[in-house]
Amino acid sequence: MTGVPASAAGGSSQASPASPTPPGSQAPQTAQAAGAAVAPSGVTGGAGSGAEPEDAGRPPRAAKLAAAAVNQASVWNIANLLTMLRLILVPGFVALMLADGGYDPAWRAFAWAAFAIAMITDLFDGHIARTYNLVTDFGKIADPIADKAIMGAALICLSSLGDLPWWVTIVILGRELGITLLRFLVIRYGVIPASRGGKLKTLTQGVAVGMYVLPLTGWLATLRWWAMAAAVVLTVVTGLDYVRQAIVLRRQGIAERKAALEETQA
Repeated sequence: MTGVPASAAGGSSQASPASPTPPGSQAPQTAQAAGAAVAPSGVTGGAGSGAEPEDAGRPPRAAKLAAAAVNQASVWNIANLLTMLRLILVPGFVALMLADGGYDPAWRAFAWAAFAIAMITDLFDGHIARTYNLVTDFGKIADPIADKAIMGAALICLSSLGDLPWWVTIVILGRELGITLLRFLVIRYGVIPASRGGKLKTLTQGVAVGMYVLPLTGWLATLRWWAMAAAVVLTVVTGLDYVRQAIVLRRQGIAERKAALEETQA
């Protein structure tokens, strides 16, 4: 007898008496049967024995490293590259705007081209990031900074050259910085969504400032004044609307927290 069940060796449970096993081949078959019986038990034991915590602990760690690598790589996506382009265009725009005293028509045209590229990329980078799931922490921080940097640089340059009253620059930049600060103050209660009025404000500001960057005369100069007036009105109105939304959001957040606290104490 070999001491190994026939079923373990993969054979039938009843041995055939007509074909006895030669003595010389009995040992190899016994070894193979023992190996076949030990191999599954070894695998089963490894899956349920003390080796399991070590192997089970490695995949999550590897997954975290892989996720971190993917996040690092995703910073260099097309949406973030467009945002970086806008940031790079800011000093270039300022240099072109102030070249030769800031009143040369050719340099002002080049400055307008840089400003137009920056505003056009602003329309696409956020849409691309949301559509193709390319939203990153870098983009969330850099995108609003790039928007305000190019607009602030244009307004300050225009006011310093005497083409735009300083109060217009103060109203627009004060509103932008104030709303950004307000968003951070109420973020614990929720997020204030971008409204259609806010998008229209951004578009109107871009058109008006772009028209002021160009050395326009005649009726076009009059048209740009009205465009800037519309931009200022939309800036103030949408700013007040954001303040209203922030107050409502804060009240709702406080009420929900108070209700949750009372429920836990009850």
